[in-house]
Formats: sequence, C-alpha cells, structure tokens
Amino acid sequence: MPDLIPVRQYMSALPETIDEDLSLGDAKDRMYALDVRHLPVLREGRLIGILSQRDVAVAESLAQVELAEISVRQVMTQVPFTCGPNAHVEAVAREMAEHRYGSAIVVEPGHPTRVLGVFTTTDALRALAEIVDGLMGKN
Repeated sequence: MPDLIPVRQYMSALPETIDEDLSLGDAKDRMYALDVRHLPVLREGRLIGILSQRDVAVAESLAQVELAEISVRQVMTQVPFTCGPNAHVEAVAREMAEHRYGSAIVVEPGHPTRVLGVFTTTDALRALAEIVDGLMGKN
C-alpha cells in the first residue's frame, strides 16, 4: 500500500484568482487565456467562491443579457469545496467523485479564506496514473 500522499504534491500552487465584481465575459476570457476551468473568486483578498466553466456555460444558456452585464458574483458557486494542503489525495479525490466536484480549493489551514492552490479532476487523474505506475514498477 502506497504512503498517503498530500494534495499539495499535485495541486496547482498560487492559482490565478478573480474578483467577485469582474464581468462574466471578462472572467470567461481570462479562463480561456489561462487555459483553466476553475477560478477561485475573492473579495478583498479572501475566498468567497469559485467560478467554473460549467457556471459560465449555464449562465450563457439562460442569460437574457450580455455576459458583460453579469458579474461573477451572480453565477459563482458560493460554498466551494476546500481542503488543506496536507489533505490526502485519496480522500479529496473520493469526496470530489462522490459529489461531482470539478475541483477543490486548497486553503491555508489557519486561514481558510487564503487560497494556496487548486486541485482539479485532472490533478487527481495524474496522481492516480503515477500511483498505478509506482505499483507496477514503472518509476
């Protein structure tokens, strides 16, 4: 059985973030430019939500106005799934799968509104591949 692996080993550290007042159009453009599917949303430097490509797609399909007229605050997920950097990859991935979360925001344990990283389903799959390779002696 492999050692328990902390999520910090696979997370994207110090991810780009966006402000809650940014327009949804600008947020969508930033996601595209950065090639990311999740952006932590901040208010005065503190985590208050997460915006995903799925949130943007739903807003686009339902919106009666231009994306430039909608703020991130209006469509973001207000209670994102978070974990600390020492949370075990297995436990975080299991929680993400069970609830169909696309990501976990990694936060500082003593300050749960301070973003340290983002751990996505892609990161979980990369971890799985490396663990399987290790079990099969492909390191």
